[in-house]
Amino acid sequence: MTEEKDIQPAAETRGLNFVEQIVADDLREGKNGGRLNTRFPPEPNGYLHIGHAKAICMDFGVAERFGGTCNLRFDDTNPVKEDVEYVDAIREDIHWLGFDWGDREYYASDYFPQLFDLACRMIKEGKAYVDDQTSEEIARQKGTPTEPGQESPYRSRTPEENLDLFMRMNAGEFDEGARVLRAKIDMASPNMHFRDPIMYRIIKTPHHRTGDKWKVYPMYDFAHGQSDYFEGVTHSICTLEFVVHRPLYEYFVKELADESYCPRQIEFNRLNLTYTVMSKRKLLQLVQEGLVDGWDDPRMPTISGMRRRGYTPRSIRNFIDKIGYTKYEALNSVSLLEHAVRDDLNAIATRGMAVINPVKLIVTNYPDDQVEMLSMDNNPEQPDAVTHTMPFSRELYIERDDFMENPPKKFFRLAPDQEVRLKGGYIVKCTGVKKADDGTIEEIYCTYDPDTRSGLPGSMRKVKGTLHWVSARHAVDATVKLYDRLFSVENPAAETDRDFRELLNPDSLVTVEGVKVEPFLAENARQGEHFQFQRIGYFTPDRSSTPDNLVFNRTIALKDSWEKEQKK
Repeated sequence: MTEEKDIQPAAETRGLNFVEQIVADDLREGKNGGRLNTRFPPEPNGYLHIGHAKAICMDFGVAERFGGTCNLRFDDTNPVKEDVEYVDAIREDIHWLGFDWGDREYYASDYFPQLFDLACRMIKEGKAYVDDQTSEEIARQKGTPTEPGQESPYRSRTPEENLDLFMRMNAGEFDEGARVLRAKIDMASPNMHFRDPIMYRIIKTPHHRTGDKWKVYPMYDFAHGQSDYFEGVTHSICTLEFVVHRPLYEYFVKELADESYCPRQIEFNRLNLTYTVMSKRKLLQLVQEGLVDGWDDPRMPTISGMRRRGYTPRSIRNFIDKIGYTKYEALNSVSLLEHAVRDDLNAIATRGMAVINPVKLIVTNYPDDQVEMLSMDNNPEQPDAVTHTMPFSRELYIERDDFMENPPKKFFRLAPDQEVRLKGGYIVKCTGVKKADDGTIEEIYCTYDPDTRSGLPGSMRKVKGTLHWVSARHAVDATVKLYDRLFSVENPAAETDRDFRELLNPDSLVTVEGVKVEPFLAENARQGEHFQFQRIGYFTPDRSSTPDNLVFNRTIALKDSWEKEQKK
């Protein structure tokens, strides 16, 4: 059966990307004492998606390539949106992708005391002040990129007054939104982020780790760089939207750092994927409004959703390695990801037969009471692949679409007086059909050539078509969920004049009952296994599947039909 012992991508011989080159140069120059320590810093406010997978591969991959270490740090600075459920899910996803952080699991909340002390120090040094204005008033006073901002009327408060107010903020004396702590930098700075950014705000929601201990919580820009410093992070690798934040990152870090050690921020492009959205807010909406079956819905771009759908860690990592890391944003085609998973599953998936839309095929000259066990390859791509047996009997199921009464030219499947090979079995010839009153075909009749089974002299006889099949007597019923792209437009984020929920693909999930699968598939349908349903696609048992109620999720079809349909 399928087993992924090695999930390393196949591209270790490639050259260095630009981030790796920066790291290599820093190490060669002996910066930070020759240390390399990266970190992956998710906020536990949702499940990780494939965009995060790219960051994970970068953060952990760089550390692995150069013999450094990578921390896992939860940036848990907003208790309103965070939950232990997300912490656990993030751990699971990173491990599933093939990475490990050892004993280096940290939380921004670990540093709340140090961050609070630093804020107090900056207040005493006249570098921070408490502002009583509303968020709307502060936003209005920020100005524009071409016009300087206006100073807050509270900017001139004394350090003593500011420190007293800050302490009272943390004591819970004031309501949420009543006051904030701002850095006193430059309201005329051409960098908008330098115009007295907010360092702390009041939040009275209990924190999932610290409970009610704190009533003020640091903002990302203040907490992130300092957390990097406290942990000994040498290279803080993040996505391009943080380029404009880098000067502020460096400003705050230099309140702590000296010449011997200072974290360095490096930015790379995000992973944007066609026919999906990467916004956590929008993904949360889909979950909360019941438009998908939870965070791990197989149509979601979440790592857990892709795992449930049957994607492999190696396919995701190979895809990320293929698209690479650059300094400019791009929209990557989901077809590249689908190609990666097809390529990987072709190598590892166990072959079996399943009939999605069955119609009965009766071999009229085959003995009614006879059953043969035919040998089938588990995976012809594997030179030492084992085989399994599959029962053949007088009554079979084939795909309804594999038969036509009046076929067009080049229809190389079953038709009256036409021959096909039943895969792994015999050549059969159609002799007639039985129809219902409405004209629907109920049964197809054929005869078989007993000399054409594999290994017999007649097996070399050539016919143009080969069909998959399942013995009717031995078939096991299953439910199959056919998943497709979540959105019907290529770039949902660009459709700014429409609600993104209006763009959902109504055919992203088709559930098919009464699918007929061979006994081997039923016996081995365990979660995490990968199967190729012959001539159909790649499938995996759903987490809801049981021996008495088999449910298979389609990972991907054998061929990409979507692009062809879009070009019509």
